[in-house]
Amino acid sequence: MNNFYKNYKGIIWLLTGIIAGSIAGLVLGEKVNVLKPIGDIFLNLLFTAVIPLVFFAISSAIAGLQPGKKLGKVLGVMCAVFLGTVLISACLTILAVWIFPIHEQLTSAPLTEQVSKQPVGDQITQLFTTGEFYQLLSRQNMLAMIIFSVIIGFAALRSGEKGMPFTRCLLAGNEVFKHVFIIIMKLGPVGLGAYFAYQVGVFGPQLFGAYARSLGLYYGVGAFYYVFGFSAYAFIAGGVKGFKKFWPNNIIPSATAVGTCSSIATIPANVDAAKKIGIPAVIANVTIPLGSTLHKDGSSISSIIKMAVVFALFGKGFNSADVIILALGMTVLVSLVEGGIPNGGYVGELLFIAAYGFPPEALPPAMIIGTLVDPMATLLNATGDNVAAMLIARFTEGSNWMEKDYNEYKPENG
Repeated sequence: MNNFYKNYKGIIWLLTGIIAGSIAGLVLGEKVNVLKPIGDIFLNLLFTAVIPLVFFAISSAIAGLQPGKKLGKVLGVMCAVFLGTVLISACLTILAVWIFPIHEQLTSAPLTEQVSKQPVGDQITQLFTTGEFYQLLSRQNMLAMIIFSVIIGFAALRSGEKGMPFTRCLLAGNEVFKHVFIIIMKLGPVGLGAYFAYQVGVFGPQLFGAYARSLGLYYGVGAFYYVFGFSAYAFIAGGVKGFKKFWPNNIIPSATAVGTCSSIATIPANVDAAKKIGIPAVIANVTIPLGSTLHKDGSSISSIIKMAVVFALFGKGFNSADVIILALGMTVLVSLVEGGIPNGGYVGELLFIAAYGFPPEALPPAMIIGTLVDPMATLLNATGDNVAAMLIARFTEGSNWMEKDYNEYKPENG
């Protein structure tokens, strides 16, 4: 019981704050407006911290890479597999949202006025670039800042020994801002509770129906993807034998993921399962640790559902081609960015809200949904790394990879 509380205490406290806020909103009605500044302060702290946090996380990760020779093919296939599975899960969710419109009931009472729509060309230009350096420090230009962070990371990597002092500065900055975010998130139960009280008090209990339907759809799509999606991947990787090898060895990683609510904590169980499945160590030892931070099928599903709900709350349609294309791009970006950051899902929500130009009021609904779906998201994120490693083995070692003996494989040092 103590371990359960330790692993889930963040979620428990957030839910406690949300429930308390909901009750206050129902009881006090519009009088609860007095609590809105508390929620605003919490959101402002998040928006202030997210820019340096993401900058240091991305640039330090790239600057700290150790280039290898033989791993080139594995890394190339790994990127393709990670990207492919994330997009498949996102497209499946978009289809489910169209079939089961979880947000229909909200379109008649949007939270605020519609966000102004820009031409696609201007939107793309503003997403990828800024005209001045200082504009990179605005959350409205998050993607441009991320691209700049990538460039800085590669520049530090290319600088070699001469650039090591700067690289160490990036690594130190990453560590410091991780803890900044952890400190701010300790205010989450109070901040989200106050904001949820404001939403329920002003906009009524119709919000509960939206959250309930979105959660039902998420867990439905997640369960379908877990059973049928992973089964299909395992079959593609190794046929019937791959299917039979994957599921018995996926039990312990699945239990570990749900029990710890952490993809990182599931790495040892995944590595052991990969060995039993027969995945080459040179693939497992690279794919599984990187997958724990870069490969997020569960987060992909939740990103789409959160976007659909937020769009409806602001009276916008989630069905045009430019919106869907940007949603898929943001889903991939969120999967890449959030993994190495504590409470990284919240950073992902900040990213898509900034990309679409929504005001800060859009963040609490997305954060609440993200909190409630976290156990299933962790299950899909963590155990998806094993089946991804099977696919990578299939495409790098050939169709008969499960018949080979890989005892001679050792982890490479580059």
